[in-house]
Amino acid sequence: MVSSDQRRRQLAREKFERQQQRREEARRRTRRLTVIIASSVAVVAVIAAGAYVSLDGDDTKDTADAAATASPSATPSPSESESGAPEPAMKIDKKAKYSMSLKTSQGDIGIAMDAAKTPHTTNSFKALADKEYFDNTKCHRLTTEGIFVLQCGDPKGDGTGGPGYTIPDENLTALGKAGDDGAVTYPAGTVAMANTGQPGTGGSQFFLVYKDTKLPPSYTPFGTMDDAGLKAVKKVAEAGVAGGAGDGAPKKTVTVEKATVDKT
Repeated sequence: MVSSDQRRRQLAREKFERQQQRREEARRRTRRLTVIIASSVAVVAVIAAGAYVSLDGDDTKDTADAAATASPSATPSPSESESGAPEPAMKIDKKAKYSMSLKTSQGDIGIAMDAAKTPHTTNSFKALADKEYFDNTKCHRLTTEGIFVLQCGDPKGDGTGGPGYTIPDENLTALGKAGDDGAVTYPAGTVAMANTGQPGTGGSQFFLVYKDTKLPPSYTPFGTMDDAGLKAVKKVAEAGVAGGAGDGAPKKTVTVEKATVDKT
């Protein structure tokens, strides 16, 4: 007999997967449109060259950039990047311990990072934090039904922003084997990468788990919040979602005022 709570979690996960699929389909349509635009521009360029006419590419670039903007997602989602740029060069010491400190408008959050098991993720966050990428950004999404996460790391604040590159998935077996429902438990305090639901699509967005949450084992778990940080996120969750929904912008605005990643 399936309990109402189990059924609610199942429905939330199914909704989660549908939203991920719609986002990925939108990204594929965007890629096809960009290819069509690029091909059209190439044809125009050949014709123009034959007529001794010179054209600049600014308008074409603007059109392609506009086409590359994906629709916002209401689930842990990746950046808007299309893997056009390489990830940062590996500079961290994979044998050392690192921590990320988030100074936020709702309290400080300390995160112990697992650099040995998630070197690409740790290195990327170190490179971005050193560039002040996360400073003065908002945690744009809180979910209080089915899954229990606060999502951050998007400079646009709408679920579509990212660093312009993607990083590989890591440490996906850390939480055990998926059950019959295809999910594993991400324990309260876990910090994991958001993505489209497709392999290797993580960017800069991440989510903070404030209550045990069941999700597919496809989101890189790379850190653990300290007690003070978990308490701060729980208070944000207790205040709820703006407008009273179960998924959306948190009622208590959470701004990451400063983010740093240091060797400990």
